[in-house]
Amino acid sequence: MRDTKLERMMNEAIRCFQFKGTFHDFIKYGNGHINDTFLVRFIDENGKKTKYILQRINSNVFKRPAEVMSNIIKVTEHLKKAIEAYDGDPERETLTVIKTKSGRGYYIDGYGFCWRAFIFITDSVSLDLPEDDNDFYQSAVAFGNFQRMLGDFPASELFETIPNFHNTPKRYENFLASLEKNVSGRKDTALEEIEFVNKRKDFMSLLEDSHKEGKLPLKVTHNDTKMNNVMLDKDTREPVCVVDLDTIMPGYSVNDFGDSIRFGASTAAEDEQDLSKVHFDIKLFETYTRGFLKGCGGTLTQGEIDLLPAGAKMMTLECGMRFLTDYIDGDTYFKTSYPEHNLVRCRTQFRLVEEMEQHWDEMQAIVQKYK
Repeated sequence: MRDTKLERMMNEAIRCFQFKGTFHDFIKYGNGHINDTFLVRFIDENGKKTKYILQRINSNVFKRPAEVMSNIIKVTEHLKKAIEAYDGDPERETLTVIKTKSGRGYYIDGYGFCWRAFIFITDSVSLDLPEDDNDFYQSAVAFGNFQRMLGDFPASELFETIPNFHNTPKRYENFLASLEKNVSGRKDTALEEIEFVNKRKDFMSLLEDSHKEGKLPLKVTHNDTKMNNVMLDKDTREPVCVVDLDTIMPGYSVNDFGDSIRFGASTAAEDEQDLSKVHFDIKLFETYTRGFLKGCGGTLTQGEIDLLPAGAKMMTLECGMRFLTDYIDGDTYFKTSYPEHNLVRCRTQFRLVEEMEQHWDEMQAIVQKYK
């Protein structure tokens, strides 16, 4: 093994966590774009190998890693108690944080980088896209279960690690500020998209207003409810646990639901240039709604249920607006492959918003059907 800087940091981190056994080997693991992730194996005195996940947290994205890890530890400890209450397997059905030898949930190496470790969840798979409708359904059950088990956790105890992450009115303010500056000079090439956003400015405050009116409670939310953040059993394809808890913080359940719908109920990729291929699939919306509400097990309030369609539309509109804002800012946030990439992305999201509006009554009927 070459003595690179990363390898030296890894070796230092490995020595500082409470891993069981003797270090055997490690490999680069997964296809994540934010943190550096490794699969590390240890061997005990009987020759049994134990797998762990070791990660170097990206400090450019997560500038307060101690707060991120504090949230993760509090939430996973709560989940373990809930899992034990129904005789489940707490080391398999939620993440297990490996503490350092000094008892902390993370380690800062000599170069200032932050590391953390988890028990590896065996006999499970993570899918970037569902291979059939059942995979999508099971991911919905998993995120619904996640909501149910954390329903009594006081969200106020968590840090808001990314302030105003899904505050759509605040995102709209940022959008208007970008239009005013027009630093890229692209404003005139997106007039139709700008008009699309402005026509829906009154809708953007719906969730925040509902919270102020007591109709939408603040809860613990995942905030990155992609398919690949659910581990499925490799044989049964039933949900094992929800992973990637970096963005867990106070939020609205309807936003977690909505973000899953935004990408999962679309018939095309987020950056599909041919809009004739981009459609909102109402059948997939029903599939996910059925699974999510089953997983929630009756723990959502009537106000939350009524606002599930709004959550889907809000997250899709917000995401499209963020793509458009970045396009006008000159592509400073999202990675792009060509000059119009963010504009293309925003158009796919706006097409989905339009079709959600066309299916609005049907979406509302579906959530009431499965409540």
